[in-house]
Amino acid sequence: MSDGIDASEEYALRLDQDDPLSGYRDEFYIPEGTVYLNGNSLGLLSERAEISLEKVIEEWKELAIQGWMDAEPPWFFLAETLGEMIADMVGAKEDEVVATGTTTVNIHALISTLFEPEEGKDKILADELNFPTDIYAIEGLLELKDLDPQEKLKLVPSSDGHTLDEDKIVEMMTGDVALIHLPSVLYRSGQLLDMEYLTKKAHERDIIIGFDCSHSVGVIPHDLHGWDVDYAMWCGYKYLNGGPGSTAFLYLNEKHFEKEPKLRGWFGYEKDKQFDLALDFVHEKSAGGWQISSPSILGGAPLSGSLEMINEAGIEEIRNKSKKLNDYFIDLIEEIIDEEYDVGIISPREGDERSSHVAIQHDNAEAISSLLREKGFIVDFRPPDVIRLAFCPLYNTYHNAWSTVMKIKDILKKGEYSGYKKNEEDIVT
Repeated sequence: MSDGIDASEEYALRLDQDDPLSGYRDEFYIPEGTVYLNGNSLGLLSERAEISLEKVIEEWKELAIQGWMDAEPPWFFLAETLGEMIADMVGAKEDEVVATGTTTVNIHALISTLFEPEEGKDKILADELNFPTDIYAIEGLLELKDLDPQEKLKLVPSSDGHTLDEDKIVEMMTGDVALIHLPSVLYRSGQLLDMEYLTKKAHERDIIIGFDCSHSVGVIPHDLHGWDVDYAMWCGYKYLNGGPGSTAFLYLNEKHFEKEPKLRGWFGYEKDKQFDLALDFVHEKSAGGWQISSPSILGGAPLSGSLEMINEAGIEEIRNKSKKLNDYFIDLIEEIIDEEYDVGIISPREGDERSSHVAIQHDNAEAISSLLREKGFIVDFRPPDVIRLAFCPLYNTYHNAWSTVMKIKDILKKGEYSGYKKNEEDIVT
């Protein structure tokens, strides 16, 4: 094969035999008869996550309200415990991370505190490819400060509709920008931004900068504190495998602990005085001070088992397999599905510039993605013409990649997508 690519099934199976993470696949519940490639939207349930959830259910059953202090760990400290478990994975100090709320609520909580507009420096810089919820939140936060989003929200444009030019981002870090909010990974193309570089450039211009890391935490090593990132947030249900709607996380650099949370709630109160129930708010001087409501104990429970597994496997080892697995898939696409099928790869080709999903483009992407799902290959579609395929290192295999490419080729070769009619009831893609 060209460039020394071995596209045989036997080679894929050999790669799986040599995979040091292969044993973790057996710990996951993979829907029968499927190749599951949607972990960038919802990670699979693992046995360890199931056990940690069942443990909390039993504590609730046996301890009732006493579980807040007598459970192990006590529910009262679960948010901080989960923060400690994930701190090394994201390169943060233990008190800089807490499990709380949802991604969007955490955007509101953090930016409402850190965005301090002044005359002539009152704009927020984001990007036009960001996940819509981030933009919705920013627009609302601007309006709460009586600022017009049409004037005060600057969006970095994309030249190709798929990726961002980091030099263009820096170019737009002008003197009127007070805060920058970017994704660590573009949710459509999988492009991984250089957070260290962008943070350095922002701080050279006296600009606060933060990242939505929902598509990177759990599969890519971070050094949030070392890079001096001001804030970050991420969900718990993608690569962290915490379950649908599971508790999210927020990171706040310790240099901001003394600032007053603007979106306040009683669980952000000083921990040892919280049940004094005083009316004067005094926040905990840690990321925990930005908690709002009581933590979802059932929503956070599966993360205990899942984080234990990820830490055991090692985030560096996970990242190493992620790059190899995605490189292999892209090589196969280029080798087996030739140009006559008009399949384009919109994800960055270099592994260091890409997260753990690959996005391919085709005029009939919606039909092809539906056909793949019907045939047991669980992928997702993003309008108008993108199919995303996530190869999660803990449960996806090289043979998964090989068989997916073969199935895509079969669909294209037979022209099965012709005459496709969208099922209007399929509102989740």
